[in-house]
Amino acid sequence: MQTNISNKFKNNPHVEDAENIIRSCVHCGFCTATCPTYQLLGDELDGPRGRIYLIKQVLEGKQVTAKTQTHLDRCLTCRSCETTCPSGVRYGRLVDIGREIVEQQVPRGFSEKAQRLLIRKIVPYPKRFASLLKVGQFFKPVLPVALKDKIPNVEISHSVKSNEQARKMLVLQGCVQSVTTPQTNQAATKILQKLGIELISADKAGCCGAVSHHLSAQEEGLEFMRRNIDAWWPYVEQGVEALVITASGCGSVVKDYGELLKHDFKYADKARRISELSKDISEVLSDEDLPKPTNGSKYKKVAFQSPCSLQHGQKLSGVVEKILEQAGFELTEVEDTHLCCGSAGTYSILQPKLSKQLQKNKLASLQDAKPDVIATANIGCQMHLASDTEVPVKHWIELLEAVL
Repeated sequence: MQTNISNKFKNNPHVEDAENIIRSCVHCGFCTATCPTYQLLGDELDGPRGRIYLIKQVLEGKQVTAKTQTHLDRCLTCRSCETTCPSGVRYGRLVDIGREIVEQQVPRGFSEKAQRLLIRKIVPYPKRFASLLKVGQFFKPVLPVALKDKIPNVEISHSVKSNEQARKMLVLQGCVQSVTTPQTNQAATKILQKLGIELISADKAGCCGAVSHHLSAQEEGLEFMRRNIDAWWPYVEQGVEALVITASGCGSVVKDYGELLKHDFKYADKARRISELSKDISEVLSDEDLPKPTNGSKYKKVAFQSPCSLQHGQKLSGVVEKILEQAGFELTEVEDTHLCCGSAGTYSILQPKLSKQLQKNKLASLQDAKPDVIATANIGCQMHLASDTEVPVKHWIELLEAVL
């Protein structure tokens, strides 16, 4: 695809990245076949190929309208198109760049601005999020159904301390996950402890930066990333083996730190090293000799929902499934596994109608074989799916820990 970038963007290094990505697109249209929003809406501009054209027009100096912004907003950034693309177009990176530029040129209304600001100032901060969650749970019985669905239950858990071991790995605690499902990292800690691996949590590390990054507050997102790198770096210098991440959404972002900070001369090398060390918990366990299961599970049939960030963002299709099957779980057949569940970070809040349609479709395919439990690998998907089903929804690492 040919480009003629406007002079006003010539000195923007991110636009140079965008131009290279656009030029790699051959306009074949394979991406539209696996795009969730194109399947729902049937509009070329609500598919990857159409959005690439919109971003191309923006970078070439064409007039930017609210319509352009709407089509970009509707993108889930699920990156299913990247898995399908024969040319390796890095669409996820391109749409982030495009959204930021459009955000600067198309003013949003007061309510939209306020909603996005509140999300950025609450969700990435565990203490703030926990306080708001308590208020929401208190008033939950009298709230409308639409709002009740947005308030997750918090499971009771007990703190687990990782005893000192010769092998050491860092762990990302996360923001929402650390509040709503702390048992996820606790289960990972117990399993790795049995393998002689100590999990270390850096006190000053926080949100991975995904919330701000995907809401076009790019510099704010980069600051979260820099703070995490500063918090982790002393442990990196001490030789930790890996940075373990149990929320696949966070993992796909942390693995991109090297790309996102490559123009920052102070952090570029460190960011690249952090990305190299980052591993989803499934990657860590697939390289280890796991103990044989010693306990039975009340969950026999498992429907596994592979988050977009795991299968499309990190390219880890089949890894979790293999671990669960080896542990004795029966995995059900699930149709359209490549399609997003509609959570997509803040998408379920900002695009509730489309999100609900995708959730309904995903739950239908997951529950078709009457599973005992739905397993996933990302906190956003876990909360989103659990909000509209009676079938328990668990992080897969909890299922594994219970039988080892």
